[in-house]
Amino acid sequence: MMNEPATRRWPQRAWPLALWAALLLLALLQIVRTPFTADLSAFLPASPDARQRLLIEQIHSGLPSRTLLMGISGGDGAARADASRALARTLRDSGRFEQVNNGDAAGWAGFGQWLVDHRYALSPAVNAEHFSADGLRQAIAESLSLLGTPAGNAIKPLLDRDPSGEMQRIAESMIPAQSPRSVDGVWASRPKEGQPERALLMATIRAIGADIDAQAAAIAGVRQAFAPLAARGLSLQISGAPVFSVDSRSRIESEVRWLAIVGGLMMATLLLLAFASVAALAVAALPVVTGVVTGIAAVALGFGSVHGMTLGFGSALIGESVDYAIYYLIQARRDEQGRGGWRHWLESWPTVRLGLLTSVCGFGALVFSGFPGLAQLGVFSVAGLIGAALATRFVLPALMPDGARGRGLRAPLGRLARAALRGLPRLRLPVLLLGLVAAVLLWQRGDLWRADLASLSPVPRAAIALDEALRADLTSSDSGTLVVVQGADVQTTLQRAEAAAERLEALIEQGRIGGFDSVTRFVPSLATQERRRASLPDTVTLKAALQQATAGGPLPAERLAPFLADVAQARQAAPLTPADLQGSAVAPLIDALLLRRADGSASALLPLQPLPGKDIDSAAVQQALQGLPEVQLLGIGQELGALYQRYLGQAQQQALLGAAGVVLLMALWLRSGRRLLAVCQPLVLAVLLSLGALAALGLQLGILHLVGLLLVVAVGSNYALFFDMLREAGLGDEGRRDDSSDDTLASLLLANLTTVASFGLLAFSSIPVLSAIGVVVAPGALLALVLAATFAPRAKTALPL
Repeated sequence: MMNEPATRRWPQRAWPLALWAALLLLALLQIVRTPFTADLSAFLPASPDARQRLLIEQIHSGLPSRTLLMGISGGDGAARADASRALARTLRDSGRFEQVNNGDAAGWAGFGQWLVDHRYALSPAVNAEHFSADGLRQAIAESLSLLGTPAGNAIKPLLDRDPSGEMQRIAESMIPAQSPRSVDGVWASRPKEGQPERALLMATIRAIGADIDAQAAAIAGVRQAFAPLAARGLSLQISGAPVFSVDSRSRIESEVRWLAIVGGLMMATLLLLAFASVAALAVAALPVVTGVVTGIAAVALGFGSVHGMTLGFGSALIGESVDYAIYYLIQARRDEQGRGGWRHWLESWPTVRLGLLTSVCGFGALVFSGFPGLAQLGVFSVAGLIGAALATRFVLPALMPDGARGRGLRAPLGRLARAALRGLPRLRLPVLLLGLVAAVLLWQRGDLWRADLASLSPVPRAAIALDEALRADLTSSDSGTLVVVQGADVQTTLQRAEAAAERLEALIEQGRIGGFDSVTRFVPSLATQERRRASLPDTVTLKAALQQATAGGPLPAERLAPFLADVAQARQAAPLTPADLQGSAVAPLIDALLLRRADGSASALLPLQPLPGKDIDSAAVQQALQGLPEVQLLGIGQELGALYQRYLGQAQQQALLGAAGVVLLMALWLRSGRRLLAVCQPLVLAVLLSLGALAALGLQLGILHLVGLLLVVAVGSNYALFFDMLREAGLGDEGRRDDSSDDTLASLLLANLTTVASFGLLAFSSIPVLSAIGVVVAPGALLALVLAATFAPRAKTALPL
């Protein structure tokens, strides 16, 4: 090959380069068109049951996922109130928000008129007895008695139209268990020592929670609208799920970019010192780039979007994919006698290929996960590692057929590796004892795998504290506990929701819950509306009853002609349906509390409100709802926790299946129980000691720590297989100096240094997704190499130690 003319060699090199470049370009085009997400739905099942489907809908597009909480601080109370009204007015006019509430009555003007127009369809007091002479007399007396109370200002303008007090009853049913304090006509925080006073607002974004770009645009619109007010010495605080989603994506992207730059510079320095060649450094980066681009493109094709956790994992893949380049560039170099080159390296390719297959087998089990987030990691790992390995096999020989010519630190690295091999085997017994101690410690730590879904969140504690403070100021229920009513169609769902609401009303009277919301307060079932409409008397009957009811009273019947007209109109009015109310003032409330699906089925949500200072009595609610069809209690926090534990349990099962597949694959390839034990022993000990160290530190482990352990096995299998290859080849016997074995040992040590360095950097990340992987892989990879050398069998003709 050395004497082959370059004009004949170049066409053979050109086709893999052209094919690689074309495929890389196609992958980049796919990535450019792919959205990146950071919402929790990736951690929920792809084929959910009814409860899980509802949970996914709430995270994807439910009211909590679209609600912003805002506080305005600074200035005096009047200045904050003026700013609150100005900001609310601008946000309502922007068209980006379904609702903007700040306690100002102007925000409810349209809704109030809608209630008045449909009060006879909505009032729970409407029945035949209510419109009899006795019923009217009693209702009118109650309305008149309220004129001297604070509620009188609201009742007096409606008295001629609503002497029976339907609006009063509707209003009573909508009073929350807790409400914000009002100052100067807008919501305000309660004075607390050490906390600034704030004017408070809540806004519901029109776009779904999963549309992070739209959420970001809405939040940017809020800040832009507030900018003129900031000049008055006021400041704005914003929180809520949309802020968390937008900030999480931004933080992940920013930190991944920063880590990639710093990690790349760190590895470039190591490789440059090792190769003493800028050209070799550039070539070594190609498998890394290919692996990351291939992995992201594969996820984009398979899932339509890429989660931030997967993106973060991409930076972690650099640590393993660069190993392939190191193996090639060092092991393919020619010595002084001209021996070596890429054809010589092909003797090591089967070992690299087997290491690749073991990694693919381990991560491949995740591909079939029922949780999209876990499946994304599996697809990314498999595609990325295959892409990096194929680039090493076909692209690097075309660009640098004789490997890296500069020696750099390779000779010292080889000597260091040989020196370590002389002493490490003496540590076998102490290592085995440490493994036994780790096993005992893991047995005692039954709660080791207890990290929850919040452990994956990159949201800072300060942001969470602000959210809690704003919610406390608003005394806002976060809809964390819901009564969920399912039905095959909308009307069935509404009827079942009415039955559930009746039992919840009893719990309010018993003091078990503070209150609840229900869509049936705004859109009763058709059956209920028909029953109420039928109880409305005709004009002649109502007029006669009204004459008797008002006789001798302060409110003459002649003054109540508007009341007669409204009742007559209500008798002829069409019933309310959710579809008819789209675009109305009440539409946002209905859409938040009634989920309608394409197949015609529906779910009604009844968010429960606790009593002040107390939690929801879930047991009492469960007992009250017994016997009602398709009605159940859903605690979102508890359900998410249970789902995450299921997610983690499934990941553990799949990891065990992947590990079993790795062992089976190596058994078929090695065809020797002794060789299989020699390869597997250091891997098992590396995992065991890594887990033992984490347990000793008191850490709670989660899904990302498990993924990190898979990476330890993937990287460590390469080390163990190379030591097996050296043994079987009998390289470096006592009678001669063997540079190829020196190069193999140097490549293993250099690959390990780059892996430990890159993952060690991740361990210091502020993003839990990344730090969890780094804290496992950095020490785990180092252990894997040290243990592979410690338990390496002596060569058939012993290595010159």
